Amino acid sequence: MNGPDNDKAFTGSIAAIYEEYLVPLIFEPYAVDLAHRLAASRPLTRVLELAAGTGVATRQLACVLPESVSIVATDLNQAMLDLADAIGTARPVRWRQADIQQLPFRDRQFDAVVCQFGFMFLADKAAAFREAYRVLRPGGVLVFSVWDRIEENEFADVVTTALGAHFPEDPPRFLARTPHGYHDLAEVTRDVRAGGFRGPLEVSTVASRSRAASARVSAVAYCHGTPLRNEIEARAESRLGEATDIAARAIARRFGSGVVDGKIQAHVVTAVR
Repeated sequence: MNGPDNDKAFTGSIAAIYEEYLVPLIFEPYAVDLAHRLAASRPLTRVLELAAGTGVATRQLACVLPESVSIVATDLNQAMLDLADAIGTARPVRWRQADIQQLPFRDRQFDAVVCQFGFMFLADKAAAFREAYRVLRPGGVLVFSVWDRIEENEFADVVTTALGAHFPEDPPRFLARTPHGYHDLAEVTRDVRAGGFRGPLEVSTVASRSRAASARVSAVAYCHGTPLRNEIEARAESRLGEATDIAARAIARRFGSGVVDGKIQAHVVTAVR
């Protein structure tokens, strides 16, 4: 019922729930990795972040990079940026609403472009890579992450399977379709090359752990804090609670009734202009 057009809609209360539940569940380890990876890569003056969301990677960049390095953080969804700004960073960051596929910046402005888990949401990924290439200075670096296949990300896989069984005629497939739908490294490489990057690509597959105080917390993170919520409510708004209960029970059956701990895995790609 819902599809790719709604997969970018982090609207309403999703932003706040995303920050409270999903950020600590799956995003924080990769934000730390990305910031330290970038800091070790080369001297920097200006950094552009794409798809910053509620600022989990931005906060790490602001802590790890020298204060002399300016940071511009963008996202398509103003609600996400408003929350990121309200949470704040260790030092000033410029927040700006922007579409990755049509960046409002001049050519060759940045030493680095970073994007944590954003390219998966785009219809024209090659166009987004072309924009990153355009705004990078010669020798500048693009560092981005994409989730590996859903089977390597245990909570997301369990939730998707459970909801698929509950809605067999029209299963909600947001998690498999979009966050975990851009894991093929051959496809990613083709898109990066189509964007203009010609040098060697450095690819690291990074496994980590996803932990939550309970199965319920993990279920709320996915069912309320992502556009999966839009898919569920498209069937009937009243079914969000029901779907969350189903997801929580499925996670508890697999991982236990107390603290839950599951595998997460992503690819981190570095390309030089």
